[in-house]
Amino acid sequence: MLKHNLGYPRIGIKRELKNSCEAYWNNKNDLNNLFEIGRKIKKENWEVQNKAGLDLIPCNDFSFYDHVLDMALLLGAIPEEYMSIHHNNPMDLYFSMARGFQKDKWDIRAMEMTKWFNTNYHYIVPEFDKTQKFFIFSNKIFEEVNEAKKIIKFTKKIKPVLIGPVSFLFLGKEKKRSFHKMDLIEKLVPIYIQIIHKLQNEGVYWIQLDEPILGLDLSDREKETFKYAYKEIGNKISSEILLTSYFDGISENISLLKNISIKALHIDLVEDSKQLDKILYFLKESNINLSLGIVNGRNVWINNYANSIKKIKKSIDFLGEDRIMIAPNCSLIHVPIDIESENLIHKDIKNRMAFAKQKIYELIDLEKIIKGDKNLLLENKNIIEKYKNESNEKVKKREISNENFNRKNTFEIRQKKQKEKLNLPIFPTTTIGSFPQTKEIRSIRNKFRKQIISKEEYTKKIKEFIVDVIEKQEKINLDVLVHGEFERTDMVEYFSEKLQGILSTENGWVQSYGSRCVKPPIIYGNVNRMDDMTIDWICFAQSRTTKLVKGMLTGPVTILQWSFVRDDQPIYDTAYQIAWAIREEVLSLEKNGIKIIQIDEPAIREGLPLKKKNWKFYFDWAIKAFRMSSSGVKDETQIHTHMCYSEFNDIFEHIADMDADVITMETSRSKMELLKAFSDFSYPNEIGPGVYDIHSPRIPTVEEIYDLIEKASKKLPIKNIWINPDCGLKTRKWEEVLKSLKNMTEAAKIARIKLVNQLS
Repeated sequence: MLKHNLGYPRIGIKRELKNSCEAYWNNKNDLNNLFEIGRKIKKENWEVQNKAGLDLIPCNDFSFYDHVLDMALLLGAIPEEYMSIHHNNPMDLYFSMARGFQKDKWDIRAMEMTKWFNTNYHYIVPEFDKTQKFFIFSNKIFEEVNEAKKIIKFTKKIKPVLIGPVSFLFLGKEKKRSFHKMDLIEKLVPIYIQIIHKLQNEGVYWIQLDEPILGLDLSDREKETFKYAYKEIGNKISSEILLTSYFDGISENISLLKNISIKALHIDLVEDSKQLDKILYFLKESNINLSLGIVNGRNVWINNYANSIKKIKKSIDFLGEDRIMIAPNCSLIHVPIDIESENLIHKDIKNRMAFAKQKIYELIDLEKIIKGDKNLLLENKNIIEKYKNESNEKVKKREISNENFNRKNTFEIRQKKQKEKLNLPIFPTTTIGSFPQTKEIRSIRNKFRKQIISKEEYTKKIKEFIVDVIEKQEKINLDVLVHGEFERTDMVEYFSEKLQGILSTENGWVQSYGSRCVKPPIIYGNVNRMDDMTIDWICFAQSRTTKLVKGMLTGPVTILQWSFVRDDQPIYDTAYQIAWAIREEVLSLEKNGIKIIQIDEPAIREGLPLKKKNWKFYFDWAIKAFRMSSSGVKDETQIHTHMCYSEFNDIFEHIADMDADVITMETSRSKMELLKAFSDFSYPNEIGPGVYDIHSPRIPTVEEIYDLIEKASKKLPIKNIWINPDCGLKTRKWEEVLKSLKNMTEAAKIARIKLVNQLS
């Protein structure tokens, strides 16, 4: 059996890539230094996988920002406005597409960003126009193949990774609606063929084409596009093409693989193990090899070797050992790098965990077991069995009734009471929650964690930051303030440290987008709230101002989705445990006089199964979990929620079913396009469409923010519109934030005067 990997984490064990990129953006290092760090990370990745004994090692899975953006540059899919900027080098062009460009006469926004399927990874959305031309623009993939040759030596082990042509088009967007992006396939496929020929000339044998859209419900047009693309590629390419799909099963689309010329097919048996029989029967009469995705690339628990061996043996019996390959189900960019860098996790829990490096060795173990090593199988079984008996009686005895899922009255009744109680102006302004996390703030938290300073000293410093941010917000003239979240490293990690049954890691970093890395907590047991988690900080902030201060919490679905979740009980049981803990905190905030409480749920959309047939089950428990967390308050208490970059067009009824009084979300990069769908749906509650893109360092002008507010007012009732950035501000710098928020409040002030006549 060939053992291979689909992709490896690219941030570096100490987040070297993040630090180097940010230093480059701040003119603190040069391009040579940036490239040197990239070469170092790639070298370490290749050496780890080569030493472990993989037969095929991915190349071109490294990226300085985003692999979809890399693909856009490789194919020359670069919007004209970015090409028109005078750049010193191609990397500056690349980063301007990702982050925007604001210098001298230039003021160009970043490209749109959204979630990578149902993960917490964000990708840059390619843009296409009707006259789109594709050509080989970037040499990155070819340069990396030559770098890999120096490390791996045996060229046939090097497996370049490309996003497949149909998925690339699917992931992009039409700049104008006068054509369909799939119409571009005839222009795109010849460029893929050129790229593959160039790779062949470098001595490459295997080439991985990722087509994750095979796990989706495809339209007839998308199916025809797929068949055309792979017929053309098969007719003109002799390389060993490994076609990969992941995140769901491909049974419904298996007929698309008839009469196409590929060497191997990779399927995800973690997300859909039931597809195996159908795939085996389909492949039995063909010459296509089968790659079994049996190691979980999206969670940190060790592989259940007994279950994996059953799948491998069944596949060998059908197709023969020489036609079977084994791999993780997807790229390992979704998990941390090495469990051995964790020193504080209890050994009984740590023994049951595997990060990216360990998952590579799991493939080696599985091959050894197939060859007869029974000891590995027994050791693995003992670890899994030992862990099954964990329990927490306080959580298990809790009774949940339908009353726990519903507010006392409808939104119309609540809205009237809230407007009387809160007395806010038309177009009320606020932020999403966090403010810049400076080096000083991070240093204070780090010193407290290492016990260099006392709790009293730490509390005093955090309160000073809160006083400062309250004063800054009052000066900017925001209507609803926040406490800044200076005590929080991360919106999920902070709560994980306050809840029983969840642990945090020291170095379990995972890339979210660009240089943004997060440390997902690990839910290992039953979740329970032990004490107040936010009350002291929020109430202190409220005591420093006569304006309203929002309580800031992370929602149960987001804590679940942005954590590595236990795999020994149904996911909805874990969701309800978290929801009850958040509910207790919400009620405590209300009891302490906080009138507005935000329960962020940016992950509600990303957790959605890829196939619509599975949506009902997901929404049944996910919406209940949110409502359980938010529904215990009085009518007068206003519940906000926030959602990040996602496509919402097909889930409005479920968003409405959450019954939050106010929802805030990203719309700035998409220029309010999303609001048309909200308008068509007649979304009943209040909305804060983001008017300021916080993922870019550029400062929006008063005029452009007003323009977005005006667009929103044409789609939504003015009485229901809030004005806010599209996400939290922790990653930005104060000089950007203060100017941008000042422009935002000025734009709102103008809107109150100019648009007041539209009030009915």
